[in-house]
Amino acid sequence: MKDDYAYLVSRLTKPGQDIVNELTPEDAHQIHMIMGVSGEAGELLDAIKKAVIYRKKIDMENVIEELGDIEFYMEGLRQSFGLSREEIVTQNMRKLTKRYSDGSYSDAAAKNRADKQG
Repeated sequence: MKDDYAYLVSRLTKPGQDIVNELTPEDAHQIHMIMGVSGEAGELLDAIKKAVIYRKKIDMENVIEELGDIEFYMEGLRQSFGLSREEIVTQNMRKLTKRYSDGSYSDAAAKNRADKQG
């Protein structure tokens, strides 16, 4: 049935074997690093959820561990693109300074996104 969503998805997704055939070692490394970031971010989210939603005492040892794991994978990802942490932080500071030109948060500046204007 051509109106079926499952059929549509099966027709519009790139075949796994094609992806495998085209992967380079660099691609595999980047996939590994971003999967690591995502997995560790999920673990950090769960730790914070337990504190905020269930009112459990925050497990700072676990928070530090998960942040360290995220930093590990982020460094691997930065290296794969030939970027340094300092470059990323500097660029982010430029963006945020432009967005929040008076140096503090406001809802208006967050919505206006001056850094995204022409």
